[in-house]
Amino acid sequence: MRPNQESGSDPASSRLMFSLTMILAIVVSPFTVLCMSDMETPRGRKRGRMDFRELVEPYHRELRAHCYRMLGSLPDAEDALQETLLAAWQGLDGFEERSSVRTWLYRIATNRCLNLRRSAARRPPAAWDVPAVDPIPPTRLGEITWLTPFPTTPEDGYERREDISLAFVTALQALPPRQVAVLLLRDVLDFPAGEVAAMLDTTTDSVKSALKRARAGLSHLSSEPAAASPAEAEILARFVRAWEAADIAALVELLTDDVFITMPPIPFEYVGRDLVARFCAALFAAGRRFDLTPSQANGQPAYVARLHDSGAPAGLYVLTLRGPRISALTRFDATVLRSFGAKSLSEGEDRAALGAQVA
Repeated sequence: MRPNQESGSDPASSRLMFSLTMILAIVVSPFTVLCMSDMETPRGRKRGRMDFRELVEPYHRELRAHCYRMLGSLPDAEDALQETLLAAWQGLDGFEERSSVRTWLYRIATNRCLNLRRSAARRPPAAWDVPAVDPIPPTRLGEITWLTPFPTTPEDGYERREDISLAFVTALQALPPRQVAVLLLRDVLDFPAGEVAAMLDTTTDSVKSALKRARAGLSHLSSEPAAASPAEAEILARFVRAWEAADIAALVELLTDDVFITMPPIPFEYVGRDLVARFCAALFAAGRRFDLTPSQANGQPAYVARLHDSGAPAGLYVLTLRGPRISALTRFDATVLRSFGAKSLSEGEDRAALGAQVA
């Protein structure tokens, strides 16, 4: 359930509001939890006062990224993280330090995400809603329409950019949930196979088998160029000039032969340089012009787009590079800009973006 749901007076809603209040206290204030300091626990131990924020804060950022990789949606990841923190707080008495705090938290977070992947209603596909633009028929209809970007900065220091890249996260959404969990815990987070088996209540052999299948399912992924390289900077500068000028010829020069455009939650996907050029030409032919502001998402170059005439937020473009060319462009609607800071979307624009999308 989402926190903006009305609480009313029924007991379930009251419990929800209490839970959310406790989560906020845990995350944003130096909340001190009283852990049965004056009572015997079932195991006959007493716990004193424990600063819960101090316990979990070192892992907050990486747990958020883990939940995002598992779910592909930042709002869903935030929900899973809140549930994880609440479950950890409620289960603190049962934590006997047989594993590290990090392992304990990842066990809770991973299983919360697995439950969400099995039961959650994913964000449904959206209809094309760009005024005055009649899109050409797409190559195909994408299935991962719930995908959202993950805000990053050059200072975030992810060991491998591909571990948070859009291509990687998108590919994870097509794998069976337990394979995703095993792959992330083993290959991204480097947990030993035995610990992963304990986290997932399975055997080491099952973990090894799931990891093998998951790796095979991602074998098609390719690496991206090094961050902030001179070649990358030149590609991006040329892209901005071409896009802002609506220069199709200059844009086409930057694209790989197999370039593709996606635009979740709209399921349309366009594959190939010629088709992408025709799609962009139709967009620009309607008189739409854009101003781009540099940003970053998923460890990749991104741009906050605004309509040139009105300054209205138009969405976020995330680029994937391969060598000296652009191999993918993912366009997200303007609602995602709320996650990219106040400079991306003001309060009034946020309300407008929720009511009607612009491309």
